[in-house]
Amino acid sequence: MRHLRAAAAITLAVSVVAGVTGCGGGTSSDGGSNESPKTLTYWASNQGPSIEADKKILAPELKKFEKETGIKVKLEVVPWADLLNRILAATTSGQGPDVLNIGNTWSASLQSTGALLPWDDENFEAIGGRDRFIDSAVASAGKEGEPPAAVPLYSLLYALYYNKKMFADAGITAPPATWDQLVEDGRKLSKDGKWALGAEGSNLSNNIHQTFVLGQQHGADFFDEQGKADFTSDGAVAAVKQYVDFMAKDKIIAPGNAEYAQNQSLTDFAKGRTAMVLWQAAATTFAAQGMKPEDWGVAPVPVPAGAPGAGKQTNSMVAGINMAVFRNTRNIDGAKKFVKFMTSDAEQKILCKTYGSIPPVKAAQSDPAFAAPELKVLRDTLATSAAPLPQVPNESQFETAVGTAVKELFADAAAGSPVTTESVKARLEKAQQTMQS
Repeated sequence: MRHLRAAAAITLAVSVVAGVTGCGGGTSSDGGSNESPKTLTYWASNQGPSIEADKKILAPELKKFEKETGIKVKLEVVPWADLLNRILAATTSGQGPDVLNIGNTWSASLQSTGALLPWDDENFEAIGGRDRFIDSAVASAGKEGEPPAAVPLYSLLYALYYNKKMFADAGITAPPATWDQLVEDGRKLSKDGKWALGAEGSNLSNNIHQTFVLGQQHGADFFDEQGKADFTSDGAVAAVKQYVDFMAKDKIIAPGNAEYAQNQSLTDFAKGRTAMVLWQAAATTFAAQGMKPEDWGVAPVPVPAGAPGAGKQTNSMVAGINMAVFRNTRNIDGAKKFVKFMTSDAEQKILCKTYGSIPPVKAAQSDPAFAAPELKVLRDTLATSAAPLPQVPNESQFETAVGTAVKELFADAAAGSPVTTESVKARLEKAQQTMQS
């Protein structure tokens, strides 16, 4: 799962390079120069099934750009496991690309280094204006109140995927719209060695994604207005307990899922061992594991009551990939032209269709390809009911600390130990102390 690998990588301490400014691919520290106007280096993230597949997908698009502008792009597709390390090394050594992809949950952390070009009004105008982009996607590109550190490139959202045959066999006629319905349906589905809901209990980032959304629904942000950790509020505790209780209390997640961290829940779903999974753009994975499109359905992630929307009806974090420019690129004009090209309506349609993501560019979403049932759910979620993870410099430590607390609570549940409000709060207090140390 692309975004999960990305988020896992950022457990490194970005604070090591905090305060570094003007580092990257060039020599100027005030927002780039044009010393090398005919070349660009681009670090692309691995979006497809392999590095070679990405090269084949991107090569013809880069040729288009070269034909239009005369600027040659030197492409390197960097694996997620290496990308953050490479970026951090570039910010300290001054040897980096002109343009690069970053996981959007990294935005505020990398913004704090000062190494990335701020996308103020003038820079956004150079690529057609900020209004071209979905608001929630831009909100995932840096700290609120400051110019974003990057531009949205590919957006991903969570949805509820369900096995149609398992639902029919259990006499369930529609996917659950609320959590109470999910638990009620889940109890009907969890029998005869099969389970209702899949989870990745040892995947710290997935734990954060799920509990962040539940936290929004309980009115908790996990950080206060000053960016200080606030993990033990009533809403945060209730959110984590609700998620772990799907295994501990409701008995609709298999205890073995406490050890899952490598997308095993998708395999269980494809093999008919689990009836539902909360995931992002899962169609290609299901197809690769032998499922036919008619075997599964997709619906919005449940909410406490009613329908998805803003505030307490938020039902997904904003996942995806952003495009950044090193602040001292040697081809600032070319870098902006390249970002404009990659976020153009035409390229967004081509690339997002290929990668199964949602265009963060509004006009590109009009393409009929994004009206397919799965993508329509994701598109509507991005527009109406998704929120970015906390845009704070220590977001990576948040994922590690709270993600680990949830992992430990799942281990307790799998072992049959009670998961109480008090035990959840104790784990979150420990996580908060870790953040503050």
